[in-house]
Amino acid sequence: MTTPQEIFERYVWAGAMTRNAAALAEMFTVDGVFEAPLAPAGGAFPRRLEGREEIRREMAAYYERSAPDTGRTVNVDKSRYVLHTTADPGVFVAEIDTVLDGPAGVTTVSLVQVFRLRDGKIALLRDYFAPEDGG
Repeated sequence: MTTPQEIFERYVWAGAMTRNAAALAEMFTVDGVFEAPLAPAGGAFPRRLEGREEIRREMAAYYERSAPDTGRTVNVDKSRYVLHTTADPGVFVAEIDTVLDGPAGVTTVSLVQVFRLRDGKIALLRDYFAPEDGG
């Protein structure tokens, strides 16, 4: 059985580190859902994506729109996360502080993600963060 630690580390590598929409989408069940409830409607980051194909397509478009043109990079050594398991073995929570280094200085983006798993894949991911650019 895949552990929450393994799933989370693969998720971070596919998403934040390599921005590989296809690899990210493959982590979801075919009918998986990716939600960002705090993202503004109509903003740059999608609020709700349903199904692996929509996740792949829309995250690829998001990565393209938000190509790292700010010069900011993730500082892996300073970034931190804590995983919390729950009474339900198919649910875990991640508290994340991502540190970004850039020309304007250091920025920390804090967020919470709730993962619901089915058969070793993500069935529902709720990503609670407030986008810096309003979307």
